[in-house]
Amino acid sequence: MYITVTLPTYHNGACTFLIDAGWSIVQPWTGNVTGRETQVEVSLRKKIHSALKAKCDTNTGSTEKMLCNGVCLLSGNQRNQVVEMFDHAYQNYMDHAYPADELMPLTCRGRVRGLEPSRGDVDDALGKFSLTLIDTLDTLVLLNKTTEFEAAVRRVLSDVRLDNDIVVSVFETNIRVLGGLLGGHSMAVMLKERGQHMQWYQDELLHMAKDLGLRLLPAFNTSSGLPYPRVNLKYGVRGPETRTGTETDTCTACAGTIILEFAALSRFIGDPVFEAHARRALDFLWEKRQRNSNLVGTTINIHSGEWVRRDSGVGAGIDSYYEYLLKAYVLLGDDLFLQRFNVHYASIMKYISQPPLLLHVHIHKPFLPARTWMDSLLAFFPGLQVLKGDIRPAIETHEMLYQVTKKHNFLPEAFTTDFRVHWAQHPLRPEFAESTYFLYKATGDPYYLEAGRTILDNLNRFARVPCGFAAMKDVRTGSHEDRMDSFFLAEMFKYLFLLFAEADDLPFDVEDYIFTTEAHLLPLSLSRAPHSSSVPSNKTSEEELDDSNFDWTCPNTRLLFPDPAFPRNLREPIRSAVDKSCPRPAPYKEPGMGRLPLRAQDFMANNPEHLELLRRMGVSLIHLKDGRVQLVQHATQAMSAVAAEDGVRFMQEMMELSNQQQKEQLPPRAVQIISHPFFGRVVLTAGPAQFGTDLSKSTTGVRGFVTAAEPYSGCNEITNAEYVQGHIALLQRGQCMFAEKARHIQKAGAIGGIVIDDNEGSSSDTAPLFQMAGDGRNTDDITIPLLFLFHKEGSILLEALKEYREVEVLLSDKARDRGVDVQEAEVGCLTEATTPTSFEPVAQSKMSTAMLDESLPEEVTPSQQAVISADEGSSTEQEAIPTKAEADLPQPKQDKDSESREESQGNTDSSSQSVDELLADWREDLEAFQKMEEDEL
Repeated sequence: MYITVTLPTYHNGACTFLIDAGWSIVQPWTGNVTGRETQVEVSLRKKIHSALKAKCDTNTGSTEKMLCNGVCLLSGNQRNQVVEMFDHAYQNYMDHAYPADELMPLTCRGRVRGLEPSRGDVDDALGKFSLTLIDTLDTLVLLNKTTEFEAAVRRVLSDVRLDNDIVVSVFETNIRVLGGLLGGHSMAVMLKERGQHMQWYQDELLHMAKDLGLRLLPAFNTSSGLPYPRVNLKYGVRGPETRTGTETDTCTACAGTIILEFAALSRFIGDPVFEAHARRALDFLWEKRQRNSNLVGTTINIHSGEWVRRDSGVGAGIDSYYEYLLKAYVLLGDDLFLQRFNVHYASIMKYISQPPLLLHVHIHKPFLPARTWMDSLLAFFPGLQVLKGDIRPAIETHEMLYQVTKKHNFLPEAFTTDFRVHWAQHPLRPEFAESTYFLYKATGDPYYLEAGRTILDNLNRFARVPCGFAAMKDVRTGSHEDRMDSFFLAEMFKYLFLLFAEADDLPFDVEDYIFTTEAHLLPLSLSRAPHSSSVPSNKTSEEELDDSNFDWTCPNTRLLFPDPAFPRNLREPIRSAVDKSCPRPAPYKEPGMGRLPLRAQDFMANNPEHLELLRRMGVSLIHLKDGRVQLVQHATQAMSAVAAEDGVRFMQEMMELSNQQQKEQLPPRAVQIISHPFFGRVVLTAGPAQFGTDLSKSTTGVRGFVTAAEPYSGCNEITNAEYVQGHIALLQRGQCMFAEKARHIQKAGAIGGIVIDDNEGSSSDTAPLFQMAGDGRNTDDITIPLLFLFHKEGSILLEALKEYREVEVLLSDKARDRGVDVQEAEVGCLTEATTPTSFEPVAQSKMSTAMLDESLPEEVTPSQQAVISADEGSSTEQEAIPTKAEADLPQPKQDKDSESREESQGNTDSSSQSVDELLADWREDLEAFQKMEEDEL
């Protein structure tokens, strides 16, 4: 017996299903339906919808999904999937990492500061206080894991020390550790009041929070009230034993993201000192805003209050300052916070927001863009706009972020305004999931359930590993980083669970709490707690603020969008814009001046005549260790004033050519080892060639077993052609052009080639990845793919070949699904490969510098000497991965040999040892993976 029923949906009219009485069939009806002609009564519709939900909730093992116009209605499956994924991450942390601060999911061990190689500022979040466990406490309660929560609290109380002699970030320690302790305390109190759990609890987490707060307070001992960026947990900031206190700058978010945790601590314990210090810091930042634009810069001097970086946006370095102004009003009920937020927000919407983009501008010239790319941390902003009640721009920006996510599987750490990759990393950030949840709660549009399902699917397909979830080192290739930050457990799973859960799935009403920037839960009842100020404040007179145009209530979203199709109409043009965002680079333009004796695009580094022309213009060459040469122009060394002017113009051309060719560069490729025992879980980042098969246009890539060519250089006819035929040939860099190597192995019957760097110790982790240039001739005769591996990655492949003899690899534009057959992946457009730091040419009156590769004329890729300035306050690990074009020319013999001797003496042992350790780790991963499969069976 079948019932034909039309279920109205939020956007696209009717969705009809055939449902049999035994619930054995749940499938979409594909015929046409004319709206209300077959519509059942509302009461019957609700019954059927409830029955469908009940069916879903009890059928958690099924992978079947019932779709209504592409939107999954069986959200219960996704809710349970979120819990399973959380269990996978949390249990692996507890099994392999605890009591370390974080899990290293590729090597299945804990990250302990001082025992692992330093990652720079990102390690300032680690304080040897079991960071991930504390950060996860309130997530356990939200996911109905009260037994695990009780055990976790006991572990924190018995094992965690907060008096370690270690320097930590004030910002990260506040939002992750202090926030985690306060969120855990809030949950413990709530559970205890219900009388079933935590009956033994006597505010122990709150006592730890107070202890930590007191250890952070010395950082606020400045004339401005802005905190030092770092503090020693044991010694504070004064004295040589602290190893800190000499810093002068901090980011705006670092100083302005304190108020929620400090005010909550003050009101929980009845001591106003913490809230007063946080308010004083906010007051100072407000005083220092640029009064014409009402914007704040990214970095500020904590003593003088001068802006060090005057660019302004809503991403890294500033983001949570705006967030905490609005949320401080919600939590504390102080109108002053809302007034300030509204002033800032009006300026953001005037200068920074250009829907769907969120730009960076100069605070003194807010109509002047400061950069042409956006960072992924701004993905929180649509969620904040929902809290503000400004839904339309939130929908538009979120849709842009969703389309970028679908193009690259994850949000790249930074991407350009035409949606190409700028920084390729993705450390499993939760901000996009956060905004997705808030937009779904505001609109009820099931489109956002589908966006959440995309997040789930991509995490499981590309980031899941046997020991947890690994950050993406490069979203273009699918390579991993041995990193699982604590915020992944603290935030990602909270927002995804809330997105798919119904009200009766939650152990408490989340509307009674405010989320901190780390998604910790603080009760709104704190607004009624007594408080007073004991520290002088920089509070601005409220007479400066005109609140006549301020909105004091959030608008009703149902009244905003009476037409269900309205959100879809906002999204469509944005989707089209991102889909068509692969513009061809503009053709190179002539400078429009007199003819130069040598043009940049004609220059050949191995041409004696060209070198003589450069000498006459005062331009000299410096050979670099990595195969490139550096051009330096000294006007005083030119043959004449006219020649010096020609040299300046030549250098300008070279820099323009560099900028142009950066846009034309190919993205990195992937070498994926798919044979036993790796099964696709080892992905090596590879450089592409400007000739041969374009792997980005191949749906399957090139798959085959590897074998070493003889001669290994590939510069002469291959003598072991019978072994190379039908295989992927391994070659060593040097002695001849890359194109010549490719022709020799192609003639021998190879289906592809991999060139391995002969420079000991080189690695894609530390060196710029480059693309291999042609030889100045037509290369259309080369029809096989050729990829380049640095020495470290190449050694991994060679060690695998040495141990297993038969090693099969996949050459492709990006890694395919691990452990399964190669599947078709959506091919995005070419992505820009640039370094994850901002580069500016050095402007000098008498000397200019450029760097280029020893290459043939059509492939010269210079890059000017640069000054690097990284964003402060971001928890991003900065890792340079620019691309460059090279022809495989030999270095001058004397330099090359001396460098090889020096490196072989210093690096051989450590290199081989690291490869052995990696292989051992992969074997452990394989055993864990096989055990997981057995458990599932």
